[in-house]
Amino acid sequence: MCYNDSVDDTLNAKLQALPTLPGVYIFKDAQGTVLYVGKAVSLRPRVRSYFHKSAEHSIKTRRLVEKIADIEWIVTDTDLEALVLECNLIKRHRPPYNIRLRDDKQYPFLCLTTAEPFPRLMLARRAKNDGNRYFGPYSGSRPVYQTMHLLNRLFPLVTCGEAFTGEPVRKPCLYHHMGRCPAPCAGLADRERYRETVREVELFLSGRHEKLLKALHRQMEEASERLEFERAAALRDQIRAVEQVITQQKVVSAEMVDQDVLAYAADEQRALVQMFFIRGGKLIGQQHFFLDGATEEDQRKALQEFLKQYYDQAQDVPSEILIPAPIEEAHIIEQWLRQKRGGRVELHAPQRGGKKKLLEMALTNAELALNQARQQWLRKKAQQEAVLTALQEALGLASLPRRIEAYDISNIQGFAPVGVMVVLKEGKPSKSDYRRFSIKYLPESPNDFAMMREVVIRRLREAQQGNPKFTELPQLMLIDGGKGQLNAALDAMREVGMQVPAIGLAKRFEEVYLPGRSEPLVLPKDSPALHLLQAVRDEAHRFAVEYHRKLRIKRSTSSVLDEIPGVGPRRKQALLKHFGSVKRLKEASVEEIAAVPSITRPVAQTIYSELHKEEQRWSG
Repeated sequence: MCYNDSVDDTLNAKLQALPTLPGVYIFKDAQGTVLYVGKAVSLRPRVRSYFHKSAEHSIKTRRLVEKIADIEWIVTDTDLEALVLECNLIKRHRPPYNIRLRDDKQYPFLCLTTAEPFPRLMLARRAKNDGNRYFGPYSGSRPVYQTMHLLNRLFPLVTCGEAFTGEPVRKPCLYHHMGRCPAPCAGLADRERYRETVREVELFLSGRHEKLLKALHRQMEEASERLEFERAAALRDQIRAVEQVITQQKVVSAEMVDQDVLAYAADEQRALVQMFFIRGGKLIGQQHFFLDGATEEDQRKALQEFLKQYYDQAQDVPSEILIPAPIEEAHIIEQWLRQKRGGRVELHAPQRGGKKKLLEMALTNAELALNQARQQWLRKKAQQEAVLTALQEALGLASLPRRIEAYDISNIQGFAPVGVMVVLKEGKPSKSDYRRFSIKYLPESPNDFAMMREVVIRRLREAQQGNPKFTELPQLMLIDGGKGQLNAALDAMREVGMQVPAIGLAKRFEEVYLPGRSEPLVLPKDSPALHLLQAVRDEAHRFAVEYHRKLRIKRSTSSVLDEIPGVGPRRKQALLKHFGSVKRLKEASVEEIAAVPSITRPVAQTIYSELHKEEQRWSG
């Protein structure tokens, strides 16, 4: 077999050992970072194909192969198991060379808390298996809140967002008097009627509007027969409101089918998938989802990866999904979706007729959404460039500060001192570049200057030693503090033999200290440059305080027992449970310690010796 020159002996041995079975393969770089996760019907030929000299790979794939230093694989019994495992691994590792739904924290769900006595609507970041009903994912929190607002207007549910058991705990609020909430908080809600309302909400969210209207008409007629004219009138108004919403929905199919329609659009900067949701032949909604790692040439691959990642989360799978072009894994994806739905699911790439027109309409909307995103990105970029240019001019920097690093120290009277580095790239936080430093220099009294000097020295030395996490130097270092902290950072640079543009920002009067200037620079309060410096300084402070708090809690909850050989978490728990405190344990004899379950005589002797080490040193 003829491989690329980049394949070393270790990698070659793994390529030779690959099985001809279905499964998932994982490519890693020299640092053990997951680069790519894929699945294959037969692992051996699929993985080895990446390394063939004759293979005509895209630029992206060639870059991936150049970075591969290790290969792992997991064999599965079936293709379907491999697909599910691949989805889970991509979600966990978010590999940079996979096409990925943009960070799924942006894609929330609408949760109907059906596990509670009186369900309510709320936004959820994840769909959980907790007995509640989840709808989505949505393209952002705004459409979730818009839907919640609409439903709370159409259906009398708990609107305050609190959970109630039905027992009276307070007086009903204004929403109850307006007829918008049945007030379970005051014990006034009828459980059965409330459950009926919840079922109506589920029908509405599922797009079963005709079924919902039939149920509402039936309830109105029953209320009229019971001479409950006030309730019948309320139901009549509710029916009219639902019908008004339905009339705004476009009828796109006379077949009364449930369909999702997908279209793909991409440019050199971004890619997205546009979705139409058709239920009962009516277009009930649309959303678009951005993808990371996709290009204009990746349409089929991108659609395939989107299908797996979107429907892995989605709670509603229709019987038909329209896509603009056939995909390689259509059969296995259909099989997976059938299991998920519990019924027939078909992926269809129509070439003519009404379904083709639906795809064309989705594509038009995809291109409009992409253009809107492009224009928004250009506006933000222009604003960021203007702010960075203003900052460059104000500080007299030689180049535009595209990378800004801010440093801060956090401690309480010298206890658990920490330092942090936060990074702005193109004016935006780059959290993957944030770094934390546990201060090693611990003087008798706190010395913020020495601590700042240590952090800057360690950061620059990491760059000198070629640590890839530190090799990119900033165009500006922002030191939290005044002239003293800035001079400490400049001393660190001189010691290391590196020079980086640096300033200090003193919080009290927001004065900017520059090297070689005795008087601070005072920027106008409304200066965008000052606002950017304040934002990155405040972010560094937040990050430092957060890290210090975690470290302080960890140290305060640690025990002298943690340092004793042979005493693990279980023995530590048994000792503290038996004696109640370390002080009482210290007063115990070896025999009393050995009487604790799981503590042997030699371990008891070690514990006793360690606890009395200081006394033994003085007595000796």
